[in-house]
Amino acid sequence: MKQLVRAFLAIVVIALLLQYVISEMNSSEGYSGGNTLTIYNWGDYIDPELITKFEKESGIKVIYQTFDSNEAMMTKIAQGGTTFDVAVPSEYAISKMKEEHLLKPIDQSKLPNLKYINHRFLNLSFDPSNKYSIPYFWGTVGIVYNPDMLHGKKITSWNDLWGKDLKNQILLADGAREVMGMGLNSLHYSLNDTKEAHLQQAKQKLDKLTPNVKAIVGDEIKMLLANEEAAVGVVWSGDASEIMGENDKLDYVVPEEGSNLWFDNMVIPKTANNVEGAHKFINFMLDPKNAAQNAEYVGYSTPNEKALNYLPKEIAEDKRFYPDPDVTDKLEVYQNLGKRMLAHYNELFLEFKMHKK
Repeated sequence: MKQLVRAFLAIVVIALLLQYVISEMNSSEGYSGGNTLTIYNWGDYIDPELITKFEKESGIKVIYQTFDSNEAMMTKIAQGGTTFDVAVPSEYAISKMKEEHLLKPIDQSKLPNLKYINHRFLNLSFDPSNKYSIPYFWGTVGIVYNPDMLHGKKITSWNDLWGKDLKNQILLADGAREVMGMGLNSLHYSLNDTKEAHLQQAKQKLDKLTPNVKAIVGDEIKMLLANEEAAVGVVWSGDASEIMGENDKLDYVVPEEGSNLWFDNMVIPKTANNVEGAHKFINFMLDPKNAAQNAEYVGYSTPNEKALNYLPKEIAEDKRFYPDPDVTDKLEVYQNLGKRMLAHYNELFLEFKMHKK
């Protein structure tokens, strides 16, 4: 009898241990329940204090995971093995995720703070009526440059980068759409152009830029430009703001030929288990004070009109990062080019990188 009791107790203990291990594994892999929320975002793209604040106010435990590209994020969600309740993709990725049924619709009645979003950033082509996405940050692609290192020269155009005086002075962000877009825009073509003749012209023109290109780099571009390792960089506006915060000699410009106007948005992936918590988090981030705190920490432009009242004037009134509609209306949002054309862009960009070597 005692042996039976011991055996029964052993089985109970083992079962409890297995339950604990499974719970921990699920938690680390993004398990969500009514009291847990798993957020999937770009690295260093939220003020950590806001996560702590949300946890205290809501009583919901946040599991925060990061990705380094829209493609990696979409692949993970499409696989479906990991639960994510909120993700932050870019506009062209949202378009693709809608096509592939990777998103759940958003109930705007649960987002009273949505009223604070500037109407310029709502009802855009990649998600009419904002059925699946809510604005998070926005910005541009442009040029950071150091006037002192350029002997007082001002840069206003993409075509300025081909000047012979910039030999070995330019750093490029490591992005196919950004670099190919620069080449296309410099020829006054759309950065979403799919005409083969135009793409080849852009590639040939980019090849002529290689004597001026010091390197094609990732996140280190910020440190290199701030430390004056190069005079010019093609970067996203938020990175430009961070670089200029480290070195006030630098300036930022959106080239006159046009450029990319991008948007990152909060969505609820199809994998979400805590849809109610997801709405609470999105509404929390739409609170003007929270949005302002986040914008000041991250350095990108907030679409939250009321949040501008809580930002320092030198940020909210800086037209380089909060340009007027007459500027943004001339810019283009990246379109979903489809797998074949996107692969072709990547192929041309890789050829340019090899030509640089």
